[in-house]
Amino acid sequence: MRFLIINGPNLNMLGIREPDIYGRQDYSALESFIRSCCEAEGIEAVLFQSNHEGAIVDAIQQSYGNTDGIVINPAAYTHTSVAILDALKAVAIPAVEVHLSDVSKRESFRQVSYAGMACVKSFIGLGFEGYRQAILFLKGYLQTREAYTTAQP
Repeated sequence: MRFLIINGPNLNMLGIREPDIYGRQDYSALESFIRSCCEAEGIEAVLFQSNHEGAIVDAIQQSYGNTDGIVINPAAYTHTSVAILDALKAVAIPAVEVHLSDVSKRESFRQVSYAGMACVKSFIGLGFEGYRQAILFLKGYLQTREAYTTAQP
């Protein structure tokens, strides 16, 4: 099983950027956490981070036929990017949305998630643990879907 893990703008600034909201651990700690979670589950993790919307769209498109699932934290593009939503819909790879902070308790403009409209589930406000939950959920979702598909006549 292979997952593409996408992190959007400013996540490379973890530990520096608003540590009271996003925590004090840096981005390399997040990468290590994700790799460890995936390794423990026998999942190959392909990690990608960009501050550029088009690069994220390209990564999603390039995952078509190469990836079983996507875990995405689109960060600020969550609330603005129809392009990322459309890319997720175009590849139709099961995706799970993650946010370190609880966006439902933040500014009103953060209440809409375009990317989330193409995701099977969202994990918000759990910090790094949200990635573990997303990985576990996505693995189970894919296994259940596969078992159902292979059981059909």
